[in-house]
This record gives sequence, C-alpha cells and structure tokens, in this order.
Amino acid sequence: MKHNTQETLQGQEMDSTIKRAMRKPFSDSKIIERANLLRDNDLYFFFRAIEETAASTVTVKGQKQIMIGSNNYLGLTHHPLVKEAAIKAIEKYGTGCTGSRFLNGNLNIHDELDVKLAEYLGHEKAIVFSTGMQANLGALSAICGPKDLMLFDSENHASIIDASRLAIGTTFKYKHNDMSSLEELLESNVSRFNRVIIVADGVFSMTGDILRLPEIVALAKKYGAYVYVDDAHGLGVMGHQGRGTMNHFDVTKDVDFNMGTFSKSFASIGGVISGSADAIDYVRHSARSFMFSASMPPAAVATVSACIDVVTSDDSILANLWSNVEFMRKGFQELGFYTYGSQTPIIPLFVGDDMKAVKMTKYLESKGVFATPVLPPAVPKGEALIRTSYMASHDRADLTKVLEVFAEAKKVFEIPSHLH
Repeated sequence: MKHNTQETLQGQEMDSTIKRAMRKPFSDSKIIERANLLRDNDLYFFFRAIEETAASTVTVKGQKQIMIGSNNYLGLTHHPLVKEAAIKAIEKYGTGCTGSRFLNGNLNIHDELDVKLAEYLGHEKAIVFSTGMQANLGALSAICGPKDLMLFDSENHASIIDASRLAIGTTFKYKHNDMSSLEELLESNVSRFNRVIIVADGVFSMTGDILRLPEIVALAKKYGAYVYVDDAHGLGVMGHQGRGTMNHFDVTKDVDFNMGTFSKSFASIGGVISGSADAIDYVRHSARSFMFSASMPPAAVATVSACIDVVTSDDSILANLWSNVEFMRKGFQELGFYTYGSQTPIIPLFVGDDMKAVKMTKYLESKGVFATPVLPPAVPKGEALIRTSYMASHDRADLTKVLEVFAEAKKVFEIPSHLH
C-alpha cells in the first residue's frame, strides 16, 4: 500500500511537471508575432514616446512633428486659462482624491461639474466618471438588466462592445447607420424585452460619420425604445458651442442617455453620463465602475470646467476648428484621396493594404507629420487607412505642409482615389 501511494504521488508530480512544461507562452500569440514583424522591419508605430507638446506640434526622438493624429479638437491642452485652473486645483485639493465619489473621494468641485455639465448639455442631471470607458461600462451594464436588450451600431466604439459583454442583458448589432436594419430588429424584439436601448456613437471615431440621430429618435418613439448616444467625438465639436450631436440635431430632449469624454475636446481625462434626474440617480447608485473607482483628480475636474468656460465664451475656437477642417477636407479631395465623405474633424484617408498604410505612416513621420494608421480589425479587411484629425490650434502654414507631404506620399505609395 505504501509503495502504491509513493508511485501515485510521483505520478502526480510528473503530470504537474508535464502540464507546466506545456504552458503556452504569450510570445506565440498572433498579435505579438505581428508586432515583432513590424519591429524587425522598423515599422512599429505603437507607443511612440512624445517628449514635448505644443499647441499642435509634438517632439518625437528630437524631431518636431505636426500632430494630425490627436483628438485634441479644440486645442485646449495648452490654453493659459485651462492650465491655470488645473494648477490652482492642485494647490487647493492636492493631486488626487484616493477614493471613490461614492464614499470618501467626492469633492465639492465634482458636484459643481455635474451641475455645470447638465446645464451645458441640456439634460436634467449629469454625473462624471474617472474615464470615458468607465462611463460606458458602468452606465450600460447598470441600465441593461437580464430582461433588457441593447441594439447597437456595428461600428460602435470598443467600450460599448465591452459594456455589452459586461451587461446581463441581450445584445444585437444592426448594420452601420442603417435604419432599415435597426427597424427590423426593433420590430421583431421590442415585445420580448422589458427595455430596449438603442446605443450608438454620435460621431464614429474611425470614419468620422455622423449618427443619423433624428431617424434613431423617430424609431425609438415608434417602438418605445430608449436612446443612448456615445458622443465622445461629438462633445465640444458638434452643435452650438460644442454641446454635442444631440444639440446639433436639436433632439436633446429625445435622447435618454448622453455619454461624453473629456480626453478629446476637453483636454483632460474622464467621462460624463447625462439624462433625466431619475435615470442618472439610478446610475449613481448602480454603476460599479463609478462606485468602485477612485474619482477624477482635482486638476482634471478643474480642467474640464475651464474648457466649458472657454468654449462657451470664445466663438473663435470652434470657428478656427471648422475652418481648418474645411481647408483639409477640400485639400485632400483635390489631391484625390478617398475620405469616406467625412463631415467632422476626423478625416480618414483610404489606403487599402495594411503594410502600405504602415510604411506610409513611417514616411510621413520622416517628413515631420505625426499620423496614425488604422488596421483590421478596427476597419474591414482591405480597408486600412490613415486616420487624420484636426484642431482649432493648427495654423494654416502647418496644414499646407501636411497637404504637400501627403501629395508626395500618394505618388510614392500609389494610393487609390476610390474605395475598392
């Protein structure tokens, strides 16, 4: 019996050793193989270390580059009033809150920003989260319960996709900005669930498309659904004084939940959910990413508040932004680039081949232009693109240089003028 026990233990140890030896290393994953291939060919474009920033330029490896890969649409990260507000907040409150708003991390300036944002956006109530992604994860997983349904656009942001995985309810996708596809899902599912929530980006982050929000609202009214707009790329840009896509279409009262981020136009980090008083109060007491995350640091809160003050008091900022956008859109069209019909500060340029997009990015960098390639699965296979975006702080000389560099790149890489 003793001998058998020893043999059993030795066998178990051997099995354990074999299992440890068989563990698959992460270095064998396809994504790492792809990254290593780019590194080996000096084409790795991720994690570029920016050493210095100015209004619309950055310094990388000692080289000054014109930044056209940022979401800093209003160019407020270096605005003197915004920087001053952030500094004063640190001096008064310190660098962090060290706890969630739900318990010990709620400052009076958090409450004040909630009120200010609700008024700015045109909703009854608003609540700020520590990041935009946490806002989507927390709000959507809270409002979509086990007997509820989310219907969302196939080109929605990754944070909405992750929120749908976290939510207990059911999720179906409809074709991008296709109202017939959406209505088919509404018609066949609205009677099967307690709540149906239509979820879509206000401005789609890769192509710069604008959501067909008035039609979404009409369908929501017809079928008794809720409307949730992720306006990360619309807040500060669309509508009167940057109040967003729902303001742009004058349907604010018909949007049940509006989400926005501060990491784009508002020069900081954080997110906001706005809506009716009862809905937002429900989110405050239910969203786990709100209840169990440390609150926005004081400097970030003060930055957002100052950005709202600036954009609502200085009309020249949005005027400069849209002037720059129109200049670049017209310029790219004259050069023969396919821009997906973008009507926003996001102007995507179709390239097609993945490696060509990466090589073109490297070429642009060598000419002093910082841009970002977008590859599958972020875009459909065969539709790699260069995503460019523009700021109020770009000057016309820099933008003219960008067009000159792209004109050269189009010839060098034989970029097609049409999607195919």
